[in-house]
Amino acid sequence: MLADKLIPHIDTVLRTLFAPAATSRPYPDAGLQEGGMSAAQKQHALGLMRVNHVGEVCAQALYQGQALTARTPANREALQHAAYEEVEHLAWTAKRVHELGGRTSLLNPVWYAGSLAIGIGAGLLGDKWSLGFLEETEHQVTAHLEEHLQGLPAEDTKSRAIVAQMRLDEMQHAEMAHDFGAAPLPLPVKEMMKLSSKIMTTISYRV
Repeated sequence: MLADKLIPHIDTVLRTLFAPAATSRPYPDAGLQEGGMSAAQKQHALGLMRVNHVGEVCAQALYQGQALTARTPANREALQHAAYEEVEHLAWTAKRVHELGGRTSLLNPVWYAGSLAIGIGAGLLGDKWSLGFLEETEHQVTAHLEEHLQGLPAEDTKSRAIVAQMRLDEMQHAEMAHDFGAAPLPLPVKEMMKLSSKIMTTISYRV
């Protein structure tokens, strides 16, 4: 029945937006001491980690939309496996945001809905284009995380450890998409993705 098929996806939405995420791997910052940061440095780190949390919310929605429309079981399973690792990223970034004295983005439901629509749309184009979109997304996310590693205060070893592990995972997701037959995206599509990402990160840094 359709309702039975939709229940797991509804559960994913609710867990992503309203329930604490879980991780089976240790937190990357486990055992690290909180660094001495100024108020301005701490606020900047908080903004960056909030952006990273939003990125993981979007990743959950994107993978969910693509899995819903995947044409082959193998691609669907690969997307679901990657989504599981993104749940761990949700847990890591949410914990760090709260440790820094802040909250996650108030617009998470909006980010989720938009990314879910994009994921469904990409999937409807066919697996090779869906995987191409995924590969390009992960390349852009990896570059974005590299910028954060440069922008985070040197004293904030905890946030830096989290971002470094996330970067490694995202690189693996891009390689997975490539190995499964991702098609290269046209340059205008890549540029549009970069613009959308810039808008999201600018807003979620503050809200």
